Amino acid sequence: MVEGAAVLGALMLDAALGWPEGLYRRIGHPVGAFARVICGLERRWNLPDLSFSARRLRGVAAMIVLPVMVGGAAWGVETVAGRFAGSWSWLVIALVAWPALAQRSLYDHIVPVRRALAAGDLPAARKAVGRIVGRDTRELDEAGVARAGIESLAESFCDGVIAPLFWFVVAGLPGLWIYKAINTADSLIGHPEEPLRAYGWAAARIDDLANFVPARLSGVLICLAGGRGWRILWRDHARHASPNAGWSEAAMAGALGLRLAGPVHYDGVRADKPWIGDEGRCADAPAMRKAEGIYLRACLLAWLACALVTGGRTWLG
Repeated sequence: MVEGAAVLGALMLDAALGWPEGLYRRIGHPVGAFARVICGLERRWNLPDLSFSARRLRGVAAMIVLPVMVGGAAWGVETVAGRFAGSWSWLVIALVAWPALAQRSLYDHIVPVRRALAAGDLPAARKAVGRIVGRDTRELDEAGVARAGIESLAESFCDGVIAPLFWFVVAGLPGLWIYKAINTADSLIGHPEEPLRAYGWAAARIDDLANFVPARLSGVLICLAGGRGWRILWRDHARHASPNAGWSEAAMAGALGLRLAGPVHYDGVRADKPWIGDEGRCADAPAMRKAEGIYLRACLLAWLACALVTGGRTWLG
């Protein structure tokens, strides 16, 4: 099991630095390496002349190969650190875990959206939110931009913070990086449309399983950080198409006292998604600032929970 010092060290590094642009330009990001492997396997294995079953089976095989490769490498780093770094192994593990967390990145991406809205610059706000959401943003009004930003922050709180942190605490570096590989695979190939419907089935289902507990923890942390939202969390979490994303979005909608989700457009096609939350005031820049505050407090609660869990485990051990 990973030491509490390694967990908190990784959290502190991420909160203080994020993943610096200069570092990204020089060495990229580990997720980029995962993406190259995932896309390479998909090009070789997801062949159109194969049957649906054969493509699904190859997708299952890809989701065995990828975690084994990533988990094996992470286990090797953790083992070598423990053997050669001695009492400083926690620092090595924290440094290797640091890129997998996205607390700072999420915050740094949402703030420009809110600032542009607050300044009355709707085109800039649309452009900023277009960097973090997949929906069409060119025709969004102020409420639509704010709603998209808040939804992205709430959903990514699970994928980018709580889920990797959960698997780090549970299974050390292998758990953390296997989760990141699975989540990356889901985003790249876990789509229900052709030509990925069969091949990406395993990636989507495994990602659902990996996020099952973290998604519910995310909803609880948001409600605790916001001081309310429990009724909407319980009532509306199932209104989202994803079995997991609805938990954090419903919690945020309840904590803010507004509606999220609803109809959106993708590539010019309207998707009539159900609303999450009670009808009330429209999302706007002040609501986004409030969401940022809830997010930051929820992150601090996650830090506290990690300290308690890892510290208690050390004491019991």
